[in-house]
Amino acid sequence: MAEEKENGELQSATYFSKQKISCPLCGASVVREDLLTGSGRIIAGDLSDELRRYYEPSKKTGIVYPFLYSVEICPECGFAMMCSDFERVKKSEVEHIKPKIDKIVENTEKIFPYFKCEGKRDLFDGAAAYYIALQCYDLMSANFSPTIKKGIVCLRLAWICDELNNKIPQRNYDFIRDSFYRKSEFFYDLALTYETIGEEKINNIISYGPDTDKNYGFDGVQYLSALLTYKYGRREDLVERTRIIERKKTMLAKLFGLGKTSKSKPGPLLNLARDLYNNLKKELQNARSIDEEAFADLDLE
Repeated sequence: MAEEKENGELQSATYFSKQKISCPLCGASVVREDLLTGSGRIIAGDLSDELRRYYEPSKKTGIVYPFLYSVEICPECGFAMMCSDFERVKKSEVEHIKPKIDKIVENTEKIFPYFKCEGKRDLFDGAAAYYIALQCYDLMSANFSPTIKKGIVCLRLAWICDELNNKIPQRNYDFIRDSFYRKSEFFYDLALTYETIGEEKINNIISYGPDTDKNYGFDGVQYLSALLTYKYGRREDLVERTRIIERKKTMLAKLFGLGKTSKSKPGPLLNLARDLYNNLKKELQNARSIDEEAFADLDLE
């Protein structure tokens, strides 16, 4: 990403930190790339229903994707995690990944070929780093809250693949994008289930994102779980889907006080939740109109 020179060219909008960190897996030095701020480098745009912040192309920087730099990757072994975890995880907690990291990198190269682990990061590099992080989190214990982190990683991977598909539509990244959306829906729902039964905590992570501009907290996790189910959840079994949609609608109503006069949670998340609630309600009504008898045991509003 870039900043405008006097001759009209664009320079990088990122910098490499002088303070190096060590890879927790192999001990190699890692130089972090981060965003420069100020002077019109990053211009916030619209917020999507998926809580993704879009950014306007800047005359100084061109197009910027801030979340590309939220995953750290080792240039030596390829180990990757979110930056906050990469810097604090202990070697003993990831030692078991060492025999598997080569295979993880190999798997990544099949989907995101020609990526690099150092230097200026582009969309391919960011996608690869996130996909490696996904596979690394898959090997972490419940104490590390890996399930919700996998949900966030998959959601951002879907966003990156959407950008890649816009640039190179002939490479089937739309198919890969949808796969990551479905994985994200699965992990968000599973994370809430684990939280409910006490198998894995969600409330000990630093930021729920899902993007980097704002932390929407646990409310955002619940909202996104409902949204992802609505947009990307399974549709093969209409009755089972309707049961799930009803459960998500009830969760939203309790969380945001929807259908009431309460406005205890104002702001864009409340407005998005209200729109989603109405869409879920409409889907339930449509399901009943298709087969009244099949849904007789469900209390569909």
